[in-house]
Amino acid sequence: MAQCSRRNFLKAGLAAGVLAGTGRLPLGAARGSATDWVTLGKSGVKVTRLAFGTGTFSGRVQRDLGQDQFTTLVRYAYDRGIRFFETSETYGDMHRMLGVALKGIPRDTYRLMSKVTTREGVNPQEKIDELRKLANTDYFDVMLMHWQHAATWPADTVRWQDGILEAKAKKVVVGHGASVHGLPALRRFPGNKWLEIAMIRMNHNGAKMDAEDYNTNGSGNVSEVVTHVKQVHTEGMGVISMKLVGEGTLTTREDRQAAMKFAFNNAGVDSVTLGYKNTAEIDEAIENLNLALA
Repeated sequence: MAQCSRRNFLKAGLAAGVLAGTGRLPLGAARGSATDWVTLGKSGVKVTRLAFGTGTFSGRVQRDLGQDQFTTLVRYAYDRGIRFFETSETYGDMHRMLGVALKGIPRDTYRLMSKVTTREGVNPQEKIDELRKLANTDYFDVMLMHWQHAATWPADTVRWQDGILEAKAKKVVVGHGASVHGLPALRRFPGNKWLEIAMIRMNHNGAKMDAEDYNTNGSGNVSEVVTHVKQVHTEGMGVISMKLVGEGTLTTREDRQAAMKFAFNNAGVDSVTLGYKNTAEIDEAIENLNLALA
């Protein structure tokens, strides 16, 4: 990497992390609304607390809406103040569908996050450019390495880490990080100097959360996950929560409210992404997060 070596970047990231960690509000101190803009740690990227996710059951729920209905839903969320949209190369056609849905909206009024799998034999620059073209965007505000589930991920993904930094040097990526599945991989997040943003599964009862087996059908270890969230926060990383409703297993409004309150008031996440299939779910998510912050 000619413009930004990985070694120099890690040194800069450590310094930024120390500064960011010293300037944080105590957990639970943040108050406001679901659609407030917040900063994802040392990345400097500002997003709305509530995001629009496109990966319900790997995007099947959103794809099944069809383009017209999906566009209507995206525009409804935008009009309600949700300005953070996320997708992944693993969600089928969702980059293209999201690009169509957002077409014509001023690019500087919303944030866009993508996630890439870290496969061997794939050129990181070519993959990022492919996803940008599909999403009809010049840049991604956040790029994550998707589904890191092995304890060896920091060494296994060096080529992708360097590739994302190269994309940042070209200004086609602004902030970067990784999404995690499983405790062995999550335990390698604290202390990692490459990470700016961590995407971590979070709810109050452990549904679809991290355990020793990344693909467990049982409950995750909520207390350990929360400990790691607090650790990475003190290091200046931004935290985005996923699986807030346990992939649809939290079926009551009371449980969904409890999950939102737990994520922000107990774990102290910065932002949360949820997948929606209708406007009522968007309205409920906004209300639940407003209640959690009240």
